[in-house]
Amino acid sequence: MKNILSVALVSLCVTSSALVGSAQKGPEPPKPNASPAEQSAKNQNSAAALSSNTTVPTADTPVKTDSASAPSLTDIYRVGIGDILDVRLLNSTNAAHSTLFTVVAGGMIDIPVAGGPVMVAGLTTEEIQAKIGAELNRRAVGDNGQISVGVRQYASHSVLVTGLVASPGTRILRREAVPLYVVLAESQLRNDAGRVAIIREGSTGNAMDLSDPQTLNATVMHGDVITLSARPQEFYYIAGKINYPGQKTFQPGITLTQVILAAGGTARGSETKVEISREGTDGRLVTTRFSLKEIKAGAVEDPRVRPGDRIEVLK
Repeated sequence: MKNILSVALVSLCVTSSALVGSAQKGPEPPKPNASPAEQSAKNQNSAAALSSNTTVPTADTPVKTDSASAPSLTDIYRVGIGDILDVRLLNSTNAAHSTLFTVVAGGMIDIPVAGGPVMVAGLTTEEIQAKIGAELNRRAVGDNGQISVGVRQYASHSVLVTGLVASPGTRILRREAVPLYVVLAESQLRNDAGRVAIIREGSTGNAMDLSDPQTLNATVMHGDVITLSARPQEFYYIAGKINYPGQKTFQPGITLTQVILAAGGTARGSETKVEISREGTDGRLVTTRFSLKEIKAGAVEDPRVRPGDRIEVLK
């Protein structure tokens, strides 16, 4: 037993002295700086490890672009043949000279101070300004190539307006695209115009209803042909307990109560229920019942009638 205790005490003392020795051990001396050759090899190894974990874009690798950063066509104008540009070299002794330059065939303007012809077709004024400014800087012309570029006269972008307008003809655009209502306001839309078709690049445009706000906000672009036409005659049909039943000419925006009044009103004692049958998307009729009493009392909305509706006044 004493031998076992002695062995245990000796083992405990050895362990304690080892722990104390590691605790009292001072910090390791700083390692010497690596030689230039070692440091270069270390950098090469780090670069190799980084390149192995990095995907390098290639011609076959799609590059992500932010579509939100692309300017809207209604906010920009790209210069074309026939436009007249006002190019001014700021703080120049030639400021009194003519600064107007016409974009000639081929899409160029001739600016002697910039070395001659400069291709500008298809560029915005900001892009033209940067292009000419870079050339002036290269030639050390002017005050660090400080210039301003603007469009004095627009001529290259146009649309043709025909049909039911007071002033048909060519309209010049000052943007790559403009809302339809801008062109119609300049052309003075006639009262009998009800539909518009926008023909683009030889395609036959679908007729759109001018009473639809989305139609007026449609964009038109250079080369479009805009044709205004009358709305084709449309009908609705009314029958039942009504004084003058039959086929009636449809007018946009007409409501159920207006339809009944236009048909001479309801027969005596029959002013109760009205059914409107309307063709659904699948070609089948969908019938909705309304109470004239509730409509007149303001309890429910006076529904709008559509072309082709079948209206029946019940007892």
